[in-house]
Amino acid sequence: MPQPRKRATIREVAKATGLSPAAVSYALRGMQVSEETIERVRRVAAELGYEADPIARALASGRTGMIGLLCGSLEDLWQQALAVGIGRALKDNDRYALILDAAGDPAREHTLARQLRDQRVDALIVQPVDPAAPLWADLCEGLPVVSIGDALAGARTAGEVVFDNRAGVTLALEHLRGRGHRRLAVLTSTRASTPDRPADVHVLAEAGRLGLDIETVTSSQSLGTATRVAGEMLDAGHRAFFCFADSIAYGVYAASAERKLGIPFEVSVMGYDDHPMSGLLTPGLTTVDWDIDGIVRAAVRIVVAAADGNTRRRRIVQAPQLRERGSVG
Repeated sequence: MPQPRKRATIREVAKATGLSPAAVSYALRGMQVSEETIERVRRVAAELGYEADPIARALASGRTGMIGLLCGSLEDLWQQALAVGIGRALKDNDRYALILDAAGDPAREHTLARQLRDQRVDALIVQPVDPAAPLWADLCEGLPVVSIGDALAGARTAGEVVFDNRAGVTLALEHLRGRGHRRLAVLTSTRASTPDRPADVHVLAEAGRLGLDIETVTSSQSLGTATRVAGEMLDAGHRAFFCFADSIAYGVYAASAERKLGIPFEVSVMGYDDHPMSGLLTPGLTTVDWDIDGIVRAAVRIVVAAADGNTRRRRIVQAPQLRERGSVG
């Protein structure tokens, strides 16, 4: 019976590359050496079959190599794509994502955030359901936290990749108004218990500025719930929708089809995150693009640096772009 191959050591990689073990360790983690050295060390390590021993590394460094990723709701297809991108990018940086789903529930989000801290993750990325919760300030005292989407009120985060929601909401509402719509149904996943999310606050202010009559209704990102809620709004006479997630907008498509109402001639709908599926609909969904690849790169860069002890705080503001397709008549 063949014997299992012995795990190559970091000293063997150092000998093969002519570098010190410390330099090899930095290169394998993508730190403090040139890109050329990183590439050469990782190539040699792969050839030798080197794999970092996670237990030994955790004991030596006090770090687990695990980054918590707390998603607001994985029923949202855009957040699913975000989680996939972050998980893969962390793996490329020799980290592993522990992905949890808050299911749109602030209480569940609080519980899971504390559990991730107690499980000794090296850092946490969160797309918050309740960005104003007092929890975050306490959590950030002992754990590097990077927020995506909204800033965490009163918390000293390690960094944030926030959306310019003022610009995004304005783009959407001005587009709908420019097409002649004055009465809008706004579908949001925000609950009554978390009324101060920036996008929801700004939609009310912009509606007043633009002279729009809006009715805001809560819907989860699940297709079944979004279809039911959109159907109720259609039955109440609404024919123009602004949805704070493309996943919710898909429910408007489904509810309109059930009622044999055509998009965009009888019903107009806009989304807010440009999931890849949105371009495949007939007609394609007009939406707001936040550059998910750029968000992934920025969030991972910040969280890896924070997990490695870099205390420089970074704030990146994502600018929106309107993706005009054919769903607004």
